[in-house]
Amino acid sequence: MEWMQALRQSIDYMEQHLLEEICIEAVAQQVHISPFYFQRGFQLVTGYSVKTYLRSRRLYLAALDLIHRKEKIIDLAYRYGYETPESFTKAFTRFHGVSPSQIEGDASRIRTFLPLKIRIAVQGGNDMQYEIVTMDEIPVLGIHETFSMTDSYEKIPRFWDKYVKNCTTKQYAPEILSTLKRCKVGEFGVCIDADSKDGTFRYMIAGRYDGGDVPEGIEVHTIPAATWAKFRCVGPMPGALQAVNTRIFKEWLPGNPHYEIAGGYSIEWYSCGDTQAMDYESEIWIPLQKK
Repeated sequence: MEWMQALRQSIDYMEQHLLEEICIEAVAQQVHISPFYFQRGFQLVTGYSVKTYLRSRRLYLAALDLIHRKEKIIDLAYRYGYETPESFTKAFTRFHGVSPSQIEGDASRIRTFLPLKIRIAVQGGNDMQYEIVTMDEIPVLGIHETFSMTDSYEKIPRFWDKYVKNCTTKQYAPEILSTLKRCKVGEFGVCIDADSKDGTFRYMIAGRYDGGDVPEGIEVHTIPAATWAKFRCVGPMPGALQAVNTRIFKEWLPGNPHYEIAGGYSIEWYSCGDTQAMDYESEIWIPLQKK
């Protein structure tokens, strides 16, 4: 499905089911996109996580019900998915800046949050540099942590910093350090579709696994054979890579007539050298399928 069309349909679906318990997997299934890429793309294009969008829409509608229908707080709390009136009041006050009891029929005091309208906006004056490559499966080895879609841009660089520090100060056991060095762990950063129900995914600092013993504390994972779009990034980390990643979802996918995202993986490739140099090279690999 065309990317912008998928985002529009996902918003329509969420609007139709706002008073129901909506899981991200169900929304992604409606538009035939993996939950991993749906969440990532939705946030990059709209500026909101799926959870934030749903919560904001519900709290806006709850405020309208409070003003126009004079409903009780306990009824609003249960209608809009809160377990207690107290938790609803807390969320309402945080969102609108006033408590439900302070509204007093004054619509000017509520924060307006209307359904999003998705439009294509092509920005920048330089073409994106990429190639389409079909590759066999890739066995990788490394260490991983679980991240949330909402703050991964901030926390993944910290994960890398911690990894480099642990290697430099030899915090890992000798057999682990030997394996990490042998497999050149740090060449890849791999995003793996994980527990999409709560908006999280696994991120693996990895290298190519060429066989041999695997010490406890290290993971081996096989990335399936796929056709990949490899996007070139030039500049200091993590800014250069994050900027290209944003452009993929805001510009390349909406304007590409031939391909769409195929699965729940994303790979970052890193070259050797100074990651803060202006000419440092890295890549983002996105799995594709033909439309």
